Amino acid sequence: MKIYISKNEKQTLSFAKNFAKKLKGGDIILLIGNLGSGKTIFVKGIAKALNIKKSISSPTFNIIKIYNIPHNLDKKNKIKYLCHIDAYRLKNQKDLKILGIDEILSSQKTVTLIEWANKVKNILPKNNISIQFKTTNNKNERIIIIHNY
Repeated sequence: MKIYISKNEKQTLSFAKNFAKKLKGGDIILLIGNLGSGKTIFVKGIAKALNIKKSISSPTFNIIKIYNIPHNLDKKNKIKYLCHIDAYRLKNQKDLKILGIDEILSSQKTVTLIEWANKVKNILPKNNISIQFKTTNNKNERIIIIHNY
């Protein structure tokens, strides 16, 4: 377990960009925390590090958004897609199965980030990284706790 204190949104973005440097493809990252705790900001930082130019927002109504990763200069990097999932509005875990989650999670060319992952954790593989986001009394500060890292 690792703990990181972010004083503001800019630091959360920077933390995510550094975190992204360790991604290899096939990574499954579970994002857990209350509304407004920094999950989507973290995804924005990952996307920026992967050179995605599109605007990133939480796929609350779409459930799943898949972004193509632009050609990387680093030939060792096999990541081709970023999959951003928001499980907040799912009625049950089976809904994610219907949307093809198994194929997404088994791809070694995809990095998958799942907001509200605690709602679907029973159908997810055990080989994942869990990141918990907590707010503090300071409006902009976040405690970010990384498990299985």
